[in-house]
Amino acid sequence: MNPDLDRLQPYPFQKLAALKQGITPPAHLSPIPLSIGEPAHAPPEIALQALQASLAGLGRYPMTRGGLELRQAIRNWAVRRFQLPSASLDPERQVLPVNGTREALFALAQCVVDRTRSNPLVMMPNPFYQIYEGAALLAGARPFFMNLEADQGFLPNLDAISEDQWQDCQLLYICNPGNPSGTVMDEAFMQRLLTLAHAHDFIIAADECYSEIHFTDTAPPPGMLGAAVRAGYTDFERVVVFHSLSKRSNLPGLRSGFVAGDARLLEHFHQYRTYHGCAMAPPAQAASIAAWNDESHVQENRRLYTRKFDAVLPILNGVLEVQRPDAGFYLWAHTPVDDDTFARELFAREHVTVLPGSYLSRSTATGNPGQGRVRMALVAPLEDCIAAAHRIRRYLE
Repeated sequence: MNPDLDRLQPYPFQKLAALKQGITPPAHLSPIPLSIGEPAHAPPEIALQALQASLAGLGRYPMTRGGLELRQAIRNWAVRRFQLPSASLDPERQVLPVNGTREALFALAQCVVDRTRSNPLVMMPNPFYQIYEGAALLAGARPFFMNLEADQGFLPNLDAISEDQWQDCQLLYICNPGNPSGTVMDEAFMQRLLTLAHAHDFIIAADECYSEIHFTDTAPPPGMLGAAVRAGYTDFERVVVFHSLSKRSNLPGLRSGFVAGDARLLEHFHQYRTYHGCAMAPPAQAASIAAWNDESHVQENRRLYTRKFDAVLPILNGVLEVQRPDAGFYLWAHTPVDDDTFARELFAREHVTVLPGSYLSRSTATGNPGQGRVRMALVAPLEDCIAAAHRIRRYLE
């Protein structure tokens, strides 16, 4: 067996299941899960109709690169969304559909990390999406954790990273808007990362899967593609971005997203994926085209999440240290006791499941930045989110 498999840690939800084991919550209270970020709003009807109308496409092998119509739809959406020049993003060379960004975020590291170089580092936020860590380990690299602390606005402290560490970095994962904090990087911060990438020859993998869940249509979260263009990097060298229909369009089961950016990098990534056998099924492509071409369902999705935050936060005010995020559907709450005790007792007393923050992060020389926090995903129906907030308040009081 690949010995690097032994370096993988249990997934957060495995730890959560172990934490809850042996506990019998009150039978008269219905379970309310706030632990998993699985969208529960209705998928857009136009995507479902396109999927059903294209089932005959299952009778042929799809291309790894996807159909041109899909790549053009993705390209047109990205140009509109991030205010790119009209000639940006060649759909033939700079756009690659993927079967959900999870597999692509993992596979990128296997493609780009040179394990023959001494001390290859893959940098990532801490807390983080655990796929980043697993990708680094199985690529033969060492994960380097950039702690995200409240006093830094839940952004990495770039000045705390040494020149030698930047020099060893081969791949940098960022998550913007952040999971779990919901913090949004501005373009100036992203352009500073771009300067570092060009100075030290590493690749930026920008996970932007929560970018379409925000609370103001007048100032949506910026993206790395726009930051690169406005910094003069019009060819997106050393940059790839990841977007998904899972959160934006409530289509997690479709497994549809895309990678876009550096043409030279995507050429190699396409070759890797061809061997890996990662082609998107034609019906999924048809549904994806319909979803990327429509914004009305995305606006309705944002309205539903905004209602949840507007309802839940006043209930929690005064009993729990928590703020509205810049974007995304998570609350990143500071707990009055250690996070696993909070999660265990809340489940035992109120039948509400939240995820301990320490399960999403790693201990470093300066501590575990997830300790003393819990992540709560407001994906349940509005009435359940309100009920959960009242139960949390009752537990705390």
